[in-house]
Amino acid sequence: MTPDALAAIHKAAFTDSRPWESQEFRALLDQKFCFCVGDSKGFAFGRAIAGESELLTIAVLPNFQRQGIGQTLLTAYHQEALKRGASQCFLEVAQDNAPAINLYISDGYDQTSVRKSYYPRPEGPAADALILTRNLI
Repeated sequence: MTPDALAAIHKAAFTDSRPWESQEFRALLDQKFCFCVGDSKGFAFGRAIAGESELLTIAVLPNFQRQGIGQTLLTAYHQEALKRGASQCFLEVAQDNAPAINLYISDGYDQTSVRKSYYPRPEGPAADALILTRNLI
C-alpha cells in the first residue's frame, strides 16, 4: 500500500484524533524494521525489532468496521511479527476507544500500564493511553 492510501484510510477511520499524514507513513516505511499488512479496506502497521513488536496503528474504513476485518488484520500482523523474530507484541490504545480495546482483549492482550492524558481530544479532556501486551508464542 502506498503512503497516500494508508493516510486516506487512517483519516477515515480516526475522526476523534489527528490522523497520520502520508509523509509520516512514508518516513516509517523507509525504516528497516517497520511493516504493514492489509488491503484497501484496512491495515495494521508496526515494527519488529529485538524480539518485540509494536503495533503502531490499525485502521479499518468505517464501511467495513464491525465485520471481523480488524481481527483478520491483527492476526496477519502477529504472523508477520513472528516471521520477523518477535515473541511479544505491545501497543497503546486510547481508553475511550472501546471497540479497539475489546478487539485487543479478546485477542489475548493484557493491560500493563497507563499514560495519563496522552491523546488530545478536540472536545473535552485528553484520553489516557492504555499500554497492552501479548505474547506471540
